[in-house]
Amino acid sequence: MAFSKQQIIDTMKSTGLVPLFTHDNEEEAQLVLEAAYKGGVRVFEFTNRKKNSFEVFSHLIRQRDKYPDLMLGIGTIMDGTTTRKFLDAGADFIISPILKLEMAEVCKQYDRMWIPGCATLTEIVTAKENGAEVIKVFPGAVLGPAFVSSIMPVVPDLQLMITGGVEPNERNLNAWFAAGAMCVGLGSHLFTKEILETKNWNLLRQKVASSLEIIRQIKK
Repeated sequence: MAFSKQQIIDTMKSTGLVPLFTHDNEEEAQLVLEAAYKGGVRVFEFTNRKKNSFEVFSHLIRQRDKYPDLMLGIGTIMDGTTTRKFLDAGADFIISPILKLEMAEVCKQYDRMWIPGCATLTEIVTAKENGAEVIKVFPGAVLGPAFVSSIMPVVPDLQLMITGGVEPNERNLNAWFAAGAMCVGLGSHLFTKEILETKNWNLLRQKVASSLEIIRQIKK
């Protein structure tokens, strides 16, 4: 099914977490997605970082009937042509580490969510003026929670997703949400090398569930 932009925003806001993950093996990528889904994730970003990312993503899209309420998007998209390619493949949303306005135009044509990456207030306001309803603050670990808390009073209706160095522990997550983040993106700190090497999908499910619970308690 197709999800509206508002449905995606509401789900990002309610769960507070968007996992970001890439893999070059279709079956293992699906097992990771399934573990995250069973842990409570409902918005998932597969990242375009492998030579065969399009094929793996297309496989996940073909399996989506198994996860009917999962909103599945693609990240690390850098231009309009690639944006169109993944939207045609069925992506619910597009996430980029950069601000490139040609991507906004393509997403507008498809009526799909465009989440650009920004690292300055000027970029953030430019993104907002060009239709970005959710903006990715990247790299989060470099900018820090103080950056978010400083800009929120200037543009108070911002909906920010923090990505890059976010850690799944109470101290780090609390710092971001206290600063004003709407949600966070978790990658390598969630999908650890150990979990992937041992294929411990049950541990991954537990880690995801624990992260979501920490966020739920913070946002109460």
